[in-house]
Amino acid sequence: MADTPKPFHDRADDYVTRVERALTGYLGESGRHSSRLRQALHYAVFNGGKRLRPLLVYASGETLGIPADRLDAPACAVELIHCYSLVHDDLPAMDDDDLRRGRPTLHLAYDEALAILAGDALQALAFEILGSASTLARPASARGQVIAELASACGVDGMAGGQALDLAYEGCQPDIEALETMYRQKTGALIRAAVMMPCALTPQLEDSTCRELATFADCIGLAFQIRDDVLDVEGETATIGKPQGADQARNKATWPSLIGLEAANRRVDELADQARSCLERIGQNTEALAWLATRMVNREF
Repeated sequence: MADTPKPFHDRADDYVTRVERALTGYLGESGRHSSRLRQALHYAVFNGGKRLRPLLVYASGETLGIPADRLDAPACAVELIHCYSLVHDDLPAMDDDDLRRGRPTLHLAYDEALAILAGDALQALAFEILGSASTLARPASARGQVIAELASACGVDGMAGGQALDLAYEGCQPDIEALETMYRQKTGALIRAAVMMPCALTPQLEDSTCRELATFADCIGLAFQIRDDVLDVEGETATIGKPQGADQARNKATWPSLIGLEAANRRVDELADQARSCLERIGQNTEALAWLATRMVNREF
């Protein structure tokens, strides 16, 4: 009799261990004899992150029947892009944050110039991994599509554009549609890339499944950011790992500041329901994505 597969909350720990091991291999060892830049890369990447984006890569891959070893490169790449974005977001010219996951932000732990260079190096490494991974060689179109998906998430219609809007909206009162557009770019684009990159490895994937995965990712990405807004109001610094009330102190446009906490929480629930409906329409092998969606919208940090 075959063993019953472990539920995803147990497999998630295995995937986190897997991606941590792979990231260590790509980044190399860091010690007192390493360059300060390499030490800074380790500080940025091995910082207690939840690895939600790599987990989304593996969970989407499970839905599509893709072996984990074919997903390691996209999982590492999306996490490195996420880490680079946090380093740059924390800089004095951006959000000017002092704490990230309970530790001094990288530009304070090292210096501002090294933080800029560390972010640049992490982004470059992400695309080096995708460009060289032998597991992305087949089908012939896979590598280019995976790279294009992640690159799009980083650019003017993704994180960079979303961060520009975030800065522009400080002290302003954009409407909800404009705010959600900013969220979909700044936060949602990379979450969408994590879910969609495995699709490039499945050439026979039905268009309907691809559309449902894309909509699922869009809903979860937006809900994730609105939940972040709520935590900035309700959370405690020791729990959320960054100063509570930082958004309000910078007069940033957020869902709670525009509409209120109750409406923000209702919007999170609405988006979570839409995401679950997408998975129901896919119909099979969606346990992992469903578990992650619940974790992302109910998180406390």
